[in-house]
This record gives sequence, structure tokens and C-alpha cells, in this order.
Amino acid sequence: MRAILLSPGPVSISEGVRRAVTRTDLCHRETEFFDLQDQVIKALLDIYQCKHMEWAAVLIGGSGTSAVEAMMASLLPEDARLLVLENGVYGERLSKLAGIHAICYQVLKAPWGAEIDLHAVAELLASGEISHVAAVHHETTTGRLNPAAEIAALCAEYNVQLLLDAVSSFAAESIPFGSSSLQAIAATSNKCLHGIPGLAMVLCRRDALAQNIEPRSLSLHLPLWAEHQARRSTPFTPAVNAMLGLAQALRELHKQGGWQARRTRYRKLAADVAASLHTLGVKQWLPADESSCVLRSYHLPDGLAYAELHDGLKQHGFIIYAGQGDLAGQMFRISTMGEISDYDMAHLEQAFQSVIVE
Repeated sequence: MRAILLSPGPVSISEGVRRAVTRTDLCHRETEFFDLQDQVIKALLDIYQCKHMEWAAVLIGGSGTSAVEAMMASLLPEDARLLVLENGVYGERLSKLAGIHAICYQVLKAPWGAEIDLHAVAELLASGEISHVAAVHHETTTGRLNPAAEIAALCAEYNVQLLLDAVSSFAAESIPFGSSSLQAIAATSNKCLHGIPGLAMVLCRRDALAQNIEPRSLSLHLPLWAEHQARRSTPFTPAVNAMLGLAQALRELHKQGGWQARRTRYRKLAADVAASLHTLGVKQWLPADESSCVLRSYHLPDGLAYAELHDGLKQHGFIIYAGQGDLAGQMFRISTMGEISDYDMAHLEQAFQSVIVE
């Protein structure tokens, strides 16, 4: 039975991507690989029509967290005064990374799932003591979509630079690349791009790469990767097969209408899931208009433990996701990323009926 992954990455992939991943053995020091690398870099920048003279797409091996760490470690100077916005696990991870790399930071914290207080952000930025803000766009702890455009506008107003964790939003949600404050976003191949795990990327302004910051890491130092990739090289062995898969996934994204069409598709699938669960008395954790198109969270049905729900749906071929931390016993999460067909959705509705009603 084919497993349909309803988790926030990795995702179910298309047959085209699956074939591309294993199509050939490719040496990362050959011309063919550098042609592939150039192709992927260009396609990533073109998703949001980023100007190639102003923006670079830097590819690294690793998870989405690797991209976030590379962004934080490579683009924050020693004298940075960072404000981290937290309202979930991944905002808290930004703070952990700042601490690990000895970056001076403070936190504006909200409860998991709560809105970020933009008035409080403005007050802190108005103090003149903040040089950078780090925020999560889609906080997958609860599915909340944080207001990236509004945060970027506040940063621009106070001449503060923004680093954005867009790991679970890139290629499916609107990202404020046009804002002068946005310096970089972190992303990964195995979420909204519909590739496989192992390849991550940071899209950053070329000015940010040129800051001459002392390396905090060897293998995650973005200027090193960018310099090599610009001259058709690579400093270390990259995720070759993941890049083969991503090249195909990017072609499919373009053919399907780009990020806007993907967002429309995700929203439809998420609404279908919500409607099916609503008929069974299962309530959403957050309102739909506060959630991303990628993932929504739901209260566990009365009398049904998460393990029972998970295992029951798994028998029907669907893999859902648990809540995190203190929310583990209260919620479950369903993402509608990846290669999911209308037939799969009809089957999922039947599986909900079977598992929850029984």
C-alpha cells in the first residue's frame, strides 16, 4: 500500500521526482553536475521573480534546520543585536541557534499558537537597540501563519534587517522579497517544493553575503558555498541525488502554475480535510484564516488518543502528525503538501469515518 504522508515534510513525491532521484549516478565534480546546480539555482530564484543581480540562492546539504542555522551563523555580524520572535517550537529554535553561535539576542515570546504582538515588535524596534529580527513564517507547531509582510514592513520602517525561516512556506505562501528589510530566507527541498530530504537552501541578498563575517562554521558558512557555486564548483560533497529530484520537482512546480497555484491547491485540500473532520465533530485548533495553506491543527476527538488515531489511519495508508510538547495530548496536525490526488482525499474521508466513528 502506498503511504500518503500528511506530515509537514517529508512529503509524498511524484513518480517523476522518484525516477529523477535514481536516474543516474552523477559525480559532483563533472560538468553535468554543475549544469544541474546552475539550473536549480536559477529556478529557485525565479519562483518569486527574485532579481539575480540582487539575490543569490545558496544550496547546502542538510535539513531545513541546516538552512536556518547557516543563515543565522553566516549573516549576523559579531555586533548584531537580534530580536527573536517566538510563538512555537521553531521560533524557540531560532533562539537556541543564536545562543549556540554566541549572538547577542533578546526574545519577544508569545504562547504557542498565539499571534505575534506587532505593537510590541514596533516598540522594541523603535528603541533603536535592535539591528536584526529573526522570525518563523509558518510556525508548524500549530499551523499558524505569522505575518511576514507586516513584520518586514516594521523592520523597513526602523531600518532593521529581517531573517526569515520560510522552511515550511517557501513555494506556497507569499514572501515579502520586495521589502528592503528582508535579507534572507531559509528553505528546504522536501516540503512545498516536493523534493526529497537532504538538500536545503538559503535565498539571500548578495549584499548580505558580502559582509565579510568571520565564519562560525566550516560546512554551514554560506559565503563559502556561494563563492564556489558562482564559479561552478562546490566546497564539499553535495546532496547530488536530492538535487536531481529537486530539478524535476521545480519543473513540475512551474508546469503546475508556480507558487500561487500550489497555494490554491493546498488551500482546497486543507478545506476538504477540515470539512470532513467537521462532520465528525472534530474542531480546528486555529481558525482557517490564521493558519497556513500548508498545515492545520485539530483537537483530538473526545475519547480517542493520538496513538489510536494515528495507527488507525496508518492502516488505511495515511500518516498524520502529532502535537509537540505540552500539546501532544491535545491535538494532531495534518499537512496537505506533496503529491496528493483527489482520489487520495476521497480515501482519506473514508478513513476518517472508519477510525473516528468506530
